[in-house]
Amino acid sequence: MSKFRYIVRAATIGATLLLGASLSAAEEYWHPPVTPKQAVAEGRSITTKHAAPSRTAPMRNRAAFANMAQPSAKTKDHRLILQVNTNDPAAINLALNNAINVTQYYKDLGEKVKIEVITFGPGLHMLREDTSPVKARIEAMALSTPAVSFKACGNTQENMRKAENKDIPIIPQAQVVKSGVVRVMELEEQGWTYVKP
Repeated sequence: MSKFRYIVRAATIGATLLLGASLSAAEEYWHPPVTPKQAVAEGRSITTKHAAPSRTAPMRNRAAFANMAQPSAKTKDHRLILQVNTNDPAAINLALNNAINVTQYYKDLGEKVKIEVITFGPGLHMLREDTSPVKARIEAMALSTPAVSFKACGNTQENMRKAENKDIPIIPQAQVVKSGVVRVMELEEQGWTYVKP
């Protein structure tokens, strides 16, 4: 879906530039005819010719088209949400594999990527200090892959605290957010791509 939005956005920009360039050229070269009555009212001579069209307009238009043809030097930052809401070690490791693979893919292209692994419900175990099956792996990733960040749902943490009647420690590489689901929604509203491994 994000590729589709990117293509639509590029086509819209291209059409807008083309329309703008066409209108600009039309304004530079076309002047409405002046009737003798209008010329006299405006104090112009009836035999006056139109001024020569500006030579900067065609050059300006060519520059706009040249810029459209060349890829932009500034690339879009890629942003990915990986949701974890299960305490299944295979699913948790799959999420980490996806994060590493996506990071490496864009690194090879010379492009930037940001990834947030967001946990809630039973998935919070991924980021619990006392129950995480991938604690050592996340510690290593925090050092080698700073593009990946981890978010723990505060609502889930509080519900687990009540159910277990003890504090629920979160690993230091993770940040607690008020609601994991709301965090997913907010990032999607900002254009992030959502994946549930």
